Amino acid sequence: MDKKQLDEEVLKRRTFAIISHPDAGKTTITEQMLLFGGVIRQAGTVKGKKSGNFATSDWMEIEKKRGISVTSSVMQFDFDGKRVNILDTPGHEDFSEDTYRTLMAVDAAVMVIDSAKGIEPQTKKLFKVVKQRGIPIFTFMNKLDRDGREPLDLIAELEELLDIEGVAMNWPMGMGKGLKGLYDIYDHRIELYRPENDDQRFIPLNEKTGEIDGDHPLKEDSIYQQTLDEVELLAEAGNTFNLDKIAAGEQTPIYFGSALTNFGVETFLKSFLSMAPAPASHQLQDGEVLAADESEFSGFVFKIQANMNPAHRDRIAFVRICSGEFEKGMTVTLARTGKDLRLNNATEFMSAQREQVSSAVAGDIVGLYDTGNFQIGDSIYSGKQKVEFEKLPQFTPELFVEVTAKNVMKQKSFHKGMQQLVQEGAVQLYKTYATDDYILGAVGQLQFEVFQYRMMHEYNSEVIMKPIGARTARWIDPEQLDPKMSSSRNLLVKDIQGQPLFLFENRFAENWFKDKYPDVKLKSLL
Repeated sequence: MDKKQLDEEVLKRRTFAIISHPDAGKTTITEQMLLFGGVIRQAGTVKGKKSGNFATSDWMEIEKKRGISVTSSVMQFDFDGKRVNILDTPGHEDFSEDTYRTLMAVDAAVMVIDSAKGIEPQTKKLFKVVKQRGIPIFTFMNKLDRDGREPLDLIAELEELLDIEGVAMNWPMGMGKGLKGLYDIYDHRIELYRPENDDQRFIPLNEKTGEIDGDHPLKEDSIYQQTLDEVELLAEAGNTFNLDKIAAGEQTPIYFGSALTNFGVETFLKSFLSMAPAPASHQLQDGEVLAADESEFSGFVFKIQANMNPAHRDRIAFVRICSGEFEKGMTVTLARTGKDLRLNNATEFMSAQREQVSSAVAGDIVGLYDTGNFQIGDSIYSGKQKVEFEKLPQFTPELFVEVTAKNVMKQKSFHKGMQQLVQEGAVQLYKTYATDDYILGAVGQLQFEVFQYRMMHEYNSEVIMKPIGARTARWIDPEQLDPKMSSSRNLLVKDIQGQPLFLFENRFAENWFKDKYPDVKLKSLL
């Protein structure tokens, strides 16, 4: 397509991640959005295990069994003149590294909060990463169909704990069994909860008085009058809506609703798409900034997933396109190696369902079939000018296990599974320095459980995991290494690149090592 068409297509893109604490309703709100986008006919729910209707974004078998998201799913649909790319992230804290990398591939974030629980620890952690990126954050206070905390308390807690201004875009008229509707401050209307027919869903408000004109049964309800008083208080004491602050990630628009009953979700989606930014520029390693409207193609790999289709044993590299146009069959350069690669096979996603893609632009996420060329964080580009995006975050593991195959006759599938699954980045692979025995490191215990399950069900390899406990990983320069430095309290291993490191039993063991070898420099990942 020509430059004008390319620019027009990029302006239509809205690429965002949904973040939340587990069970806040993130997957449910994702499904309701897909419903509006026309890509599914019926919203499933992770709670409906007996019915077999599993959430569209939870495609992995273990996610269906446990009812949790442990991978970042990608979904794309068209709505209201926009091409929407949603990245649904794992809510569980053991998979926060996958979420952090995903947040590097989006232009905005939607934060889903359970209105009964408020800001939970994991929400706070994820929010900090979003804040560091300086991208717009939109908040959906969920589960209004249940009795929850006072809306004013929720906003006050959000502002205090997350250090961001909150501005209410709508206001609940009751909650739980007493929920009557939403007072839509932004659109000057009331959205009724479960009206008798859909034509009566919205009641316009007088823009000057903020009240319903003429006669309406709702005006006789005490909740209506109470809502007017609360909205008036918000206007006087609350924050003023400021689009510039929202764009800078300094103010978050707050919407109330119920994803499970699909109440307030469409209003939220339309409002979000009107305010969220089109694809923005990206930082390069050399300090330069690459604009989204550059004509040459570029992108980076933020995720690798093995066996999305277990029948084909495939491996997909997820690429965020940052500039130019992706075309099927194009040749790109892999910045890390300088090698040219021909991209013949690329897909767009509807979670586990995929379609071949022939063209995509900045803001889109494409999946490249990978035979082992890509690593997480790789940059690819066309043209003569080298493009290398800033490095993605990588966490130092805290828990470690020794891993062996239960059946020594199945060594081939064991080694294949170990190599392929660790390339996804959820766990780190190490080998003992002298014997090359496998050791896995992870941020949380659930990562090991998922790894063990997938080894069994995707590679038919039952593994034995022997915990060696929490350890502190510290890298050492090879020229400073003497294998005699190793002991049971500071185990010497090497990482997947062959770099040596010690796994210290505790801080005392690390300090003892530093005192004994004062000239040796120890390093961590972050």
